[in-house]
Amino acid sequence: MSWIILILAGLCEVAFTFCLGNTKDTSGTLWWTWMSCFGFFYVLSAVLLAKATQTLPLGTAYPVWTGIGAVGAVLVGIFVFKEPATFWRVFFLTTLIGSIIGLKSLS
Repeated sequence: MSWIILILAGLCEVAFTFCLGNTKDTSGTLWWTWMSCFGFFYVLSAVLLAKATQTLPLGTAYPVWTGIGAVGAVLVGIFVFKEPATFWRVFFLTTLIGSIIGLKSLS
C-alpha cells in the first residue's frame, strides 16, 4: 500500500507542475485558479510522501517521488507544452527511469 501512496504522491507532483505550466499563459482569475490547483497538489503530494515514508525508507521514497515528478514533468512538457524531445532529453529521461526502477527493486 505504501508504494501505491508513493506513486500517487509522485503523480500529484506531476499535477502541480502541469498547473504551474498553465500559469504562464494566463492572467486574472484563471491564473489564480491554476495557482490554487498548484497549491492543492503541492500540499497533497507532500502529505502523501510523508505517509509513504512511515513504512518505506526515506532514502528510497524521496528519490522515487522526485523521479516520478521529474519524468512526469518532462513528459508533460513534451506532450502538452510542446517542448522539444531531443535525443539527450530522451536519453537522460530513460536513465532516470532505469534508476527509479533500480531503487524500487532494491527495497
